[in-house]
Amino acid sequence: MSNSENSSGVRTVSVGPYRCGDGQPLLLIAGPCVLQSDEISTQIGDVLTRINAREDVNVVFKASFDKANRTSAAAIRGPGMEQGLTMLDRIARRTGLPVTTDIHLPGQAKAVAEVCDLLQIPAFLARQTDLIVAAAETGRPLNVKKGQFMAPEDMRYVVDKARAAGDGGVMLCERGTFFGYGRLVNDMQALPIMRSLGVPVVFDATHSVQRPGSGQGSTGGNREMVEPLARAAVAIGIDAIFFETHPDPDSSPSDGANMVPLDRFEGLVDRLLQIRHTILSVGQLNGTDQAP
Repeated sequence: MSNSENSSGVRTVSVGPYRCGDGQPLLLIAGPCVLQSDEISTQIGDVLTRINAREDVNVVFKASFDKANRTSAAAIRGPGMEQGLTMLDRIARRTGLPVTTDIHLPGQAKAVAEVCDLLQIPAFLARQTDLIVAAAETGRPLNVKKGQFMAPEDMRYVVDKARAAGDGGVMLCERGTFFGYGRLVNDMQALPIMRSLGVPVVFDATHSVQRPGSGQGSTGGNREMVEPLARAAVAIGIDAIFFETHPDPDSSPSDGANMVPLDRFEGLVDRLLQIRHTILSVGQLNGTDQAP
C-alpha cells in the first residue's frame, strides 16, 4: 500500500496489485452504481475480467452498498454495509479483481478496508475531515471525488489531510461542477490542476453527465455525453477513469440515466485506450507544470 514519487512529481499509488500514475497502465474503475444481486454483479464482473486481460489497462470493480445521498427518502439505497461487503468479497474472489466502494461515515472505514482495496469518498463528503482521516488511517488508498461545489485548487487540503493520517496514497477524482440548478459542467482545467498537487487524477465520466434533481425526485442524466467527455479526459492525460455500467441501465435503482449499457462498454474502453496510446506517444502530462 506504499506510494512513491516519480520525476513528474506525481506520486504513484498502489491499488491491490496495480499501480496508478505516470508510466502505469490506465486504471479503470467500473461497475454498477449500487449492488443489486449476485447475478448482475457476475454479468458485469465477467466483462470487466475480460477487459482486465489486456496489458494496457488495470480494472477495479466498483459498487456501492449504500447510496446515502439519494434525492428522495423513498429511493432504494442498497443492501447495507454487512450484506454489501459480503457481496463485494464474493466478487473479488470470483473475478480476482480489486474492489472498491463508497464510505459515508468514519465508523465504516475499518470494516470496509478489510474487504476493499480502495476506499472511495463521495463528492458531497470531500470536506469531511473525520471521514478522510478515518479512511486514510486504514492504510488503504483513497479515491476522493472533488465536491461539485469545490475549486480544484482547494483539493490540496484534502490531500494534506489524507497524507497526514495515513500512507496508503490518495487519488483525486473530477466528477463535474454545479452549473445553475439541475446541471453539471466539466471544467477540464481541473484535471491538470489537481494533478499538479502531486497525485494521480481520476475522471468520473458517468456522474459528470448527471442532471441533479431533474427526474421527479431522482437524479437524471444524459449517457450519450459520457463518451465525448471520457475521450477529452483521456486526451488530457488522466491516470484513471471511472464508469458505472449495467446490463439494463434503465432498470437500475440508481443513476440509470447516466450509466453505460454493459453491451457497449468494451467498445467504449477500446476506443479510449486507442486515444491513450496516441497521447502517450507524445508524452505524459506533467502535473508539476500546471500548478495554479
